[in-house]
Amino acid sequence: MGNLMGGLRYKEPSTVEECDSTWETDSESEELQQQGAEEDSGVLDSMSPEMTGKHSERTDSFQQFDDTAESSTKMKRSFYAAKDLYKYRHSYPNYKEPRQPNEYCNLRFYLNKIPLVPDIYIEEILTKWKGDYDKLEHNHTYIQLFPLREQGLNFYAQELTQDEIKEFLNTREAKRRFLLAYTIMLDFFGIKLLDKNGNVARASNWQDRFQHLNRSQHNYLRITRILKSLGELGFESFKSPLVHLLLQEALVEGTLPNMRHSALEYFVYTVRAHSQRRTLLRFAQRHYQPPENFIWGPPKRRRLPGEHRSTSKARSPIQGSPNSPRAEKGEPEGIEARDWKTTKIARTIPEGLGLVDTEEYIETVPL
Repeated sequence: MGNLMGGLRYKEPSTVEECDSTWETDSESEELQQQGAEEDSGVLDSMSPEMTGKHSERTDSFQQFDDTAESSTKMKRSFYAAKDLYKYRHSYPNYKEPRQPNEYCNLRFYLNKIPLVPDIYIEEILTKWKGDYDKLEHNHTYIQLFPLREQGLNFYAQELTQDEIKEFLNTREAKRRFLLAYTIMLDFFGIKLLDKNGNVARASNWQDRFQHLNRSQHNYLRITRILKSLGELGFESFKSPLVHLLLQEALVEGTLPNMRHSALEYFVYTVRAHSQRRTLLRFAQRHYQPPENFIWGPPKRRRLPGEHRSTSKARSPIQGSPNSPRAEKGEPEGIEARDWKTTKIARTIPEGLGLVDTEEYIETVPL
């Protein structure tokens, strides 16, 4: 009923700004802009990014691949990406549940009762596919491992329904296998799961796998799907650690330079919490080069008629001072302790947010 009523009030967004509420409740955006730092980082026109010769508007769903060709002119946010992720974060406000009886295909697959097409059971994938990178790279049917409430590119993948999600969240064995599937994909990307909170780090195979991931950009679509599925099936808190690591590798370490646009345009915006998206974007903004091309920051503050820019700038606590304790210790100024700090999360999260109790099954998953 809630979804039905939401559909009656739903107004289709028509601009990137209408799709992106990241900075609406931000108390620091005006302060940061008054400092004069990255003042050209506002959201621009709601048009798709400049496309190279081999792309067209019909291939907008594959814009994640176009990370290597950032235009020398001003970049633009993708309206397709913004609208897609707006719908996801708001639980598909205009979505209509299918009329046919729900057979819970995704749940039954994770209970090892029915196979993937063609005839591949979840236990076979979990026990035999880990480390088989050639199979994971070229087989495109197993993406059903990460179901969504939307139809993807895989014709055989069954859409999740709200009833199926509720059953999934109450089924310990399904959650355990889902988490194992996640660790297999992390290993494929060169990443390992560290703990019950979803923190991740480079795996021992990271060099070879990052080189492959930087070249094989179709995997960026897979990462977006995995992030969405984490949120649907109770692991929303696992998203930010993974997105932060990918931003770190793309923008700071330089190991995944081709990923940086996809990470900012897609991965960050799968995160539902405004504050977590802002934390990720502030981190990215500090490291993005060239800084004038960063278009995911807070919108520019519009000056009122008659308002003049101040010629003097007060030094903010973020900037520090020459005599500050940080300066005396030789620590870099302008870096806050909140850049990335793992925080303890609640063991249980409300069902409406897609959160689950991780304590009951995580112990059976190798970290």
